[in-house]
Amino acid sequence: MNYLQNIGAYFLMIAKMFHKPTKWSVMKQLILKDIDDLIIGSLGIVSFIAFFVGGVVTIQTALNISNPLIPKYLVGFATRQSIVLEFAPTFISIIMAGKVGSFITSSIGTMRVTEQIDALEVMGINSLNYLVFPKFVSLMLFPFVISIAMFLGIIGGMVACVYGGFATLEDYILGIQTDFIPFHITYAFIKTIVFAFILATIPSFHGFYMKGGALEVGKASTTSFVWTSVVVIILNYLLTQMLLS
Repeated sequence: MNYLQNIGAYFLMIAKMFHKPTKWSVMKQLILKDIDDLIIGSLGIVSFIAFFVGGVVTIQTALNISNPLIPKYLVGFATRQSIVLEFAPTFISIIMAGKVGSFITSSIGTMRVTEQIDALEVMGINSLNYLVFPKFVSLMLFPFVISIAMFLGIIGGMVACVYGGFATLEDYILGIQTDFIPFHITYAFIKTIVFAFILATIPSFHGFYMKGGALEVGKASTTSFVWTSVVVIILNYLLTQMLLS
């Protein structure tokens, strides 16, 4: 029953987030700050992970198709499929659930503990619109982060493939181009938009409705990461079933 109440409160929070909007002059500054914190601030770790995981995917693929009868260009093909379809949109979203989700929960939770949210409501400000909506808007730029992860993952795979001696540069590029289906990019970005909505709302929910003191802020951050990751994985399965089957 408690879970059903939480789900109801979650959807109610989403509805209230769009009511009684904050003045645009104020909202613009909040959105720009959240873009800097959530999007720009995540590019470094995303780029680092994408580049090296792309290399690892390529090496593992090459080592598993060492049969001389299998064409070398399949290394690039398999790397492209792994990164575009699954690694970039899903794996990066789970990483962002830890980095961005914990940041959102702890920042809003700290405001709840220090009664700043109560002060906003006393002043007649819709605190959900003021706190959550800018994060929702800024995370709509999440596909930009994922596109960089796709690019760097494939580049990392190329570097590992060529310098590891698994295939030539020409074979790798041929594999990337072979049987390319443009809808796979659309599929990845559809998933990314859905995951961005989850990354903005579930951590905000756990931060906004938390109770207790400073210790509970840490617990709420952990809980939000777990639930965000679980929902991302479940939605990944459902979206894949609907869009690719």
